[in-house]
Amino acid sequence: MRLKFPKREKLKSRKIIASLFSEGKSVSKFPVRLIYLPIEDLSLNKAAFSVPKRRFKLAVDRNRIKRLMREAYRKHKGALNSNKGGNFALLFLYIGKDDGEFGEIEKAIAALLKKLPGTN
Repeated sequence: MRLKFPKREKLKSRKIIASLFSEGKSVSKFPVRLIYLPIEDLSLNKAAFSVPKRRFKLAVDRNRIKRLMREAYRKHKGALNSNKGGNFALLFLYIGKDDGEFGEIEKAIAALLKKLPGTN
């Protein structure tokens, strides 16, 4: 399996992101919260990543945390791609108060992906 995160797997649709916040289900594992919504229209799982500006004033800090979350997702999305539960729109929110270590973020994202319906 190729461990890439191509452009077609990135969630960019404002309509789907709005429906994630209004209708999506949420699971948390500190320091990351995952909001997901099963969507039949999607041919692939699509993911977006967000870090609050309120806690991290500098863009360089927000971008670093998003980069760490994207890398952790890229490494562990294999479990999600092999599921039989359909395709999901995913939104990863960073809820920690300080800059996270990669190991901590990676463990949280791996655990969250295993909690999704249809995954083992």
